[in-house]
Amino acid sequence: MKLRAYLVDDEPLALDRLRRLLEKTNRVEVAGFTTIPEEAVAELSANPPDVCFLDIQMPRLTGFDVLARLPSQPIVVFTTAYDQYALQAFGENAVDYLLKPVEPETLDRALNKVERLRGAGQTVQPDLQALLRQISDSLRHGNAEFPTRIASRLGDRLWFLDLDLVSHFYAEDKLTYAVSEGKAYCIDHPIAELEKKLDPVRFFRIHRGTLVNLEWIREVSSLPGGALNIRLKDLKNTDLTVARDRAREFKARAGF
Repeated sequence: MKLRAYLVDDEPLALDRLRRLLEKTNRVEVAGFTTIPEEAVAELSANPPDVCFLDIQMPRLTGFDVLARLPSQPIVVFTTAYDQYALQAFGENAVDYLLKPVEPETLDRALNKVERLRGAGQTVQPDLQALLRQISDSLRHGNAEFPTRIASRLGDRLWFLDLDLVSHFYAEDKLTYAVSEGKAYCIDHPIAELEKKLDPVRFFRIHRGTLVNLEWIREVSSLPGGALNIRLKDLKNTDLTVARDRAREFKARAGF
């Protein structure tokens, strides 16, 4: 029997992507979805699903606010832009999480866990306040463990780049480059790995192949179709594009 799922995300593009990925698995019946947190509270209260895929960062009500207003807690898979280190607390509360943009492999992992919980007859009743405290503590203490330098290999030598001076990372021809003081340095880590490795407060993935240091942004302007252009305060006044499906989250992270 398929899992009945309800989806909540304030980003329509992210919601549509998740819905399509779930339907392709043939393991899930999407019973409903919404971009409005208040509507989610009403629907989840009236017709509890087997699993709720719930965004954390939403206007008016966060994902935790939504859960706090429900008479009973469903099995929850959180969707979020926070890095994996900060979300270690979720595993201790019998829930799972998906990092945006959601990928099929991690979605399968989450569905496997949900099916195990459902098959065992378990219900999820996380202590929301404890969960928030754990996440907050992870973010606060975790910042000290994020790297401050990154290595670039030149032949048999390693150069160490100060991340404060790295304006952005980009992928090209299956290689990854860090741009520092106007020069591009080849590094061993792919963009997806860097996104998890670096401090999410400072570095944000604006495109599949680009990770930017938010502290190096000089100005932001709109592009046709919902994308954004950002100009860096480097010597070249470098212009980079924020993908349309990342624009809303970028604005929230950049503080505007």
